[in-house]
Amino acid sequence: MESAQAERPGSSEPPALPASPGSATPVPAQPGPAQHPQQAQEAPQTPAPSRRPLWVLGAGWVVTRTLLVLVVSGVLRIASTDVTADVSVIYHSWYEVLCTGTFPLDDVTWQYPPGAALVILLPGLLPWSYLVSFFVICVAVDAAAMALLMRAGVRRGRSYLGAWFWLVGVPLLGPTVYCRYDIIVTALAVAGLLVVLRRPALGGVLLGLGGLLKIWPLLALFGTPRGRRTRRSWTSAATFAGALGFLLTAGMNGAFEFLKFQSERGIEIESLGALPLHFAKLAGSWHGTVTMNYGSVEFLGPWVPVISKVMVGMTVAGFGWLLIWRLRAARWSSATTFDAALCALLIFTATSRVISPQYMIWVVGLAAVCLTVRHTSQRPVAVLVLVATVLTTLEFPVMFGMVNRSELPGVLVLTARNLVLLAATLVSAYRLWRSTRRREALTTVVLPAGQVGPQYPVRPGIAYEQDLLDDLTPADRP
Repeated sequence: MESAQAERPGSSEPPALPASPGSATPVPAQPGPAQHPQQAQEAPQTPAPSRRPLWVLGAGWVVTRTLLVLVVSGVLRIASTDVTADVSVIYHSWYEVLCTGTFPLDDVTWQYPPGAALVILLPGLLPWSYLVSFFVICVAVDAAAMALLMRAGVRRGRSYLGAWFWLVGVPLLGPTVYCRYDIIVTALAVAGLLVVLRRPALGGVLLGLGGLLKIWPLLALFGTPRGRRTRRSWTSAATFAGALGFLLTAGMNGAFEFLKFQSERGIEIESLGALPLHFAKLAGSWHGTVTMNYGSVEFLGPWVPVISKVMVGMTVAGFGWLLIWRLRAARWSSATTFDAALCALLIFTATSRVISPQYMIWVVGLAAVCLTVRHTSQRPVAVLVLVATVLTTLEFPVMFGMVNRSELPGVLVLTARNLVLLAATLVSAYRLWRSTRRREALTTVVLPAGQVGPQYPVRPGIAYEQDLLDDLTPADRP
């Protein structure tokens, strides 16, 4: 007779837990005749982490963010490039247009979904200047994300490593992190991911709101467990984003005008696809132009259309692989949802025609969420993300002039950053695939005649749901 060895080392039969709607409630297995009574007892729960690191994390956040504010305000300078111009000039001009009841229809730098208008209008509610109010909001959101990661680390079976990663990773991006609204979107994605397993509807609402600000937070839903959690989170995300998008479209003109601008973009000079053009320009074999185009510095000219199509093809291939992974994944743990979200975001970022410096805050945020789970498969990926973050700040704003002119030092730093980011994407995909393979090996057990045990039919849906719940920590269970 063939039997699957599904029992985990050091654990006993799990207690009965609620199954997904539409399936019968799983019945706990009864101890067999040869089972010792102690084997029926539950394994001791993992002790909750000590709360002592909370004080160190809090103090570290205050120190690092004070230094970051000094850099943003110009008291301390790491480069000659003024990164606050996007807020004081571009964002503020958008704010003045949005106050009239319309989106910036004539401004090709407006490249965002309609929900971004809410963020641009938000500083106007505070009593300070637009620039100062924007900084205050970014600091407050940063603190909220840090608090959420610290709270996640307190829970039983979790780790403070995610909070440590956020503490270190955010200031490594330099002043850019407080001069773009991406940190606000990232905080929403962090909050949505941290609650999506326990409260799928709330997680879906938060991620749907993030998707209406910038599309990428919706990628975090790619790894939700099959069944009730996926149905509730995806439905709530679509419903909330659709309702709010409808209100913004009905109340303001030109809500989706940004789609036309996106289709006409070239190759941004910091993207992976820009590397062949940089080296061709160094060799003197490329004679196109480098200019500000649709809100970023881009290559325009020969080879650009071909490279654009290749990058789009890589994006399609990457998400095709994600779909295959989801269909073939055999095991889901409490880390799988977070790991899949990071992998999807890395594929989206690495294959994009635009890799602006602020994109790294997205990756830092989701990597921090992964590290809140002790058995995440993405720890090596998080190390690569930190390296890419440092190289990003060195590339922009420190050496951006060299990158803009395709000078060798700047191109080498950019190449290193993009290759590290590509390596992080490949490692993330490989480790995600390995972590969700079926681990139970079928073994052949030969029993003496007349001693074949009774057979109990088990519905596949019940077995799958029970396996998922067994892997979730107690705090993650519904």
